[in-house]
This record gives sequence, C-alpha cells and structure tokens, in this order.
Amino acid sequence: MTVLTLIEHPEDELSLQAYAFARSIEPDAEAVTVTGDAYAPAAWAKTLVELIAQRSPTAVVAPGSDRGNEVMAHVAAQLDQPMAANCVSLTPGDPATVVRVRWGGSLLEEARVHGSPLLVTAAPHAVAAAAAPEVETVHAAANGAVAVSEHVTATTAGVSLADADVVVSGGRGVGSAEGFAIIEELAQLLGGAVGCSRAVTSAGWRPHTDQVGQTGTKIAPEIYIACGISGATQHMAGCKGAKKLLAINEDGEASIFASADYAVIGDLHQILPAISAEIRKAKGA
Repeated sequence: MTVLTLIEHPEDELSLQAYAFARSIEPDAEAVTVTGDAYAPAAWAKTLVELIAQRSPTAVVAPGSDRGNEVMAHVAAQLDQPMAANCVSLTPGDPATVVRVRWGGSLLEEARVHGSPLLVTAAPHAVAAAAAPEVETVHAAANGAVAVSEHVTATTAGVSLADADVVVSGGRGVGSAEGFAIIEELAQLLGGAVGCSRAVTSAGWRPHTDQVGQTGTKIAPEIYIACGISGATQHMAGCKGAKKLLAINEDGEASIFASADYAVIGDLHQILPAISAEIRKAKGA
C-alpha cells in the first residue's frame, strides 16, 4: 500500500496534520510538495496526476486548507474520481469508509467512497500534527494555466489569529467598534490575538481578517474567550479546535454555553475590565 501526502510547506501545521492522517492509513506514507513559478491549481493537480500514474498509490491525502481542497478537487476532475473533503478518519476497504465534517462542523457524516486512488483531505485539527517528514519536491509547469499572480497577506500586529495560543473574540454583544477596546486590552495582557464573529464584520466594526468561523479563520488556541457571542453554528465551526472555551454572555440561554468549558453570565463591559485589572495586579503592573 502506498499513500501520497500533499505538503504545502514542511512546517505548515495543517500539512503536518494531513501527514499524520496519511500515516494512520499507511505508516510509511510518502510526502511531496509541489512548487512552481506561481500557484496554479490545475497545473499542480496535473503534476499530482502524473505522480499517481507513476506510483499507483492507494490514497492521496492533502490538508483541508483552501489550497489543499482546491488542488484535490482538480485532481478528482482530471481523474474522473470522487473526492472526500474534510475527513477525520478513513477505513480502507472496498469501498473505503470515511467520517467527515459536514454542515459547518455541526455534524459528522459516515460515507462510502468508491474509486482508486482514494482522494481525501484531512479536516483541520482532526488529528495531532506529525513530526516533519522527508519531503520530495516536484515542479509544476503552469504552461498557460490560470495562476495566482499576487498574494496580499493581512497586516497584523503581534501574534496572528491562526497561530495564537489565546484568542479573545467579541460578538454583537460588544455593541460597537469602540467597544472592542476592552477586548484588545485583555488580548494584549494575555499575549493573544483579537477575533470576532461574522455579525461584527458585517457591521463594519472589525475587518474580515479578524473573523473566526466557517467563512473566516479556523483557530485552535489553548483557550478561546468568546465575549458577547451567541454561538451560531458557523462560528463554532471556526473555534472547535480550541482546547478550552470560556464564554461570557449576559444571555444565560445563549447556545454557546452548551459548548463552553467555563461560563460567565453577565455584562462583558463590566467583566472584562475586572479580569484585566486582576491580571495587572497579578503581574504587579
């Protein structure tokens, strides 16, 4: 049995998770990374298809990132084979069985996947990342294929939202853009990043780059502090990787409390300054 793993970068967290997923299928899974003058998904897929023809793997695994899902969708189209996205487990067989995340993380689906090779992407944070493997590099020639000409990264101060060990987020309950001052203060004291809900970005209070959720950034901090966030399914899909969740909301019936490890029912405008004051006191500031 041979399993190929698409690695976006040898130090990329989601790629290392995909490699761990691949090793759960085959301990001697191989790892490859595709390079080129620019990111061209169809060209990258063609290169993978050529590798598949040469090595006849039983499965190809990619990270469940935007790029991983896009490339694998092109691979599936070129091979005329099905592709299962955002899988948390795979059991080989004829057909194989996968369990995958559906409906924004609100349910797990067990499905049968026909086809050879099996084409899957690993759901973010479904498995712990493996140690960095030996990675084979292959070059993809774009040859006129549609390619990304420029990538503009978000400008952030301090730790990024995706990498932070502590994330403090605000929702509609914060009340205004100015209300995020107490969110920012607590995040700074904890050495964390500021996040928000979709309602906040829709209101124009924070940029989309701060949004946590299905259509925003998926995070996996040690602790996630959600302030004034009701707990919509789309938001919870983005923070389900958090090790611990502290929810602060004055609505005791808010659905987020069902997922919280710690809950504080009360006015965040009084609670957050009190927490920040205690942290300063503990630090002797």
